[in-house]
Amino acid sequence: MLLGSLRRSAARMLRRVGPGSPVSPASGARPQPSAWPPDKDRENEKEKKSVICVEGNIASGKTTCLEFFSNTTDVEVLMEPVPKWRNVHGHNPLGLMYHDACRWGLTLQTYVQLTMLDQHTRPQMSPVRLMERSIHSARYIFVENLYKSGKMPEVDYVILCEWFDWIVKNMNVSVDLIVYLRTSPETCHQRLKLRCREEEKVIPLEYLEAIHQLYEEWLVTGSLFPVAAPVLVIEADHSMEKMLQLFEQNRARILTPENWKHGP
Repeated sequence: MLLGSLRRSAARMLRRVGPGSPVSPASGARPQPSAWPPDKDRENEKEKKSVICVEGNIASGKTTCLEFFSNTTDVEVLMEPVPKWRNVHGHNPLGLMYHDACRWGLTLQTYVQLTMLDQHTRPQMSPVRLMERSIHSARYIFVENLYKSGKMPEVDYVILCEWFDWIVKNMNVSVDLIVYLRTSPETCHQRLKLRCREEEKVIPLEYLEAIHQLYEEWLVTGSLFPVAAPVLVIEADHSMEKMLQLFEQNRARILTPENWKHGP
């Protein structure tokens, strides 16, 4: 009977304390470590990490910028997932879009939104993450351009916008700094010709001009869409050697949070 009484007392104690709950030292047992850190600790851990997006027109030098900082201590780099956009189980939605934007614009941008969401939400292993573009520019620049140019039906545009709004409201796709590589459309067009990517051979100067204008309205004048992070503008109409010098000169402004200023 004594054994049964002890079992019943232990059961009552477990019900009061709850499984995995720390026991008061007065009970004679050691407190058990919590399975998760306190909310404050999680917030402090989050505050230590920053996300920086490098934005700009096609061939503005974004990849060069990320490669420059890729060997920096405590910095991880996420390149734009272009290989995924060029090969989805043997299909090339990027190439299809450039050849027939009216037919394939929604197809590509749906996949771009998905893959950029994956970039934003994957676990961050380093204090600083550098990303090539963002889910924000996918919406504010490329989806917007398709719609404004008459190559995306309004119903497709509305659906993509609603998806984007839901993502921003319900998931963490925040950015701490935007580095805008400001390059003239003419310079981008010349660089496109030199790098000879198959899909880009059909891109006209007019397309680059439209993308440039949207970037200016978003990140420079602030008149198009809200800018959720400070913006650092780097003039990028220069040679490779000069651009590498500029990246080095701006290293502290890019990687040090104390140097970031809010507003475009």
